[in-house]
Amino acid sequence: MDLSEAPADGPVAFGGVLDAATLLGACRAGLFPFPAADPVLAAFNEARWAGGPAPLVGGADPYALAWWSPDPRPVLPVARLRARRRTGLHCTVGRAFGRVLEECRTEREPRWMTDELLAALEQLHRDGRAVSGEVWAGEQLVGGAYGIRVGPVLSLDSMFHRRPGAGSLALAELATRFGAVGGRLLDAQWDSPHVRSLGAELLPRERYLAVLREPDTPPPGD
Repeated sequence: MDLSEAPADGPVAFGGVLDAATLLGACRAGLFPFPAADPVLAAFNEARWAGGPAPLVGGADPYALAWWSPDPRPVLPVARLRARRRTGLHCTVGRAFGRVLEECRTEREPRWMTDELLAALEQLHRDGRAVSGEVWAGEQLVGGAYGIRVGPVLSLDSMFHRRPGAGSLALAELATRFGAVGGRLLDAQWDSPHVRSLGAELLPRERYLAVLREPDTPPPGD
């Protein structure tokens, strides 16, 4: 998909399917999905964006699935995130991917992480493309984050915490492990004060897409 004329601050396409292959291909093209949680939100998308520049790419209800590619893109150089060990907590990578996904969508309304998106992410994890970072207090999972690996970029989707700072600790652990195998950037997708506070910088879309075309890094190890 040619993004040279795509909107900078709105959806760049609607519709299509949301399986593992499509999701990975979208990430390679600099896109990420934002599914509508229910028909009401799909109708809202249609009311707001119909007739705009974003093309419809198929599907029974194309407005149930939006694709975004913000310009500029907020990214975190891995060197700016360092895992700070906290008493009573320990970190792992890739030990509880499914649990991290479920925690990330618990009590999140509207539930943008639909069952379809969840299944695609779990398949990418089995394929070695999606990875999670976990924070534990004993046997209790208290924080986590996850992303999809494309080139030297880990495209982040979400994080959670059950203790203060545990989500940021999981993110920093992912950055440390990803950087150790040659990873360069964590893609934060959406700009926000919190993302800026972590050290994010804004990368023009053209430069971000160029980074995605660089050779893949290996998966981060535990």
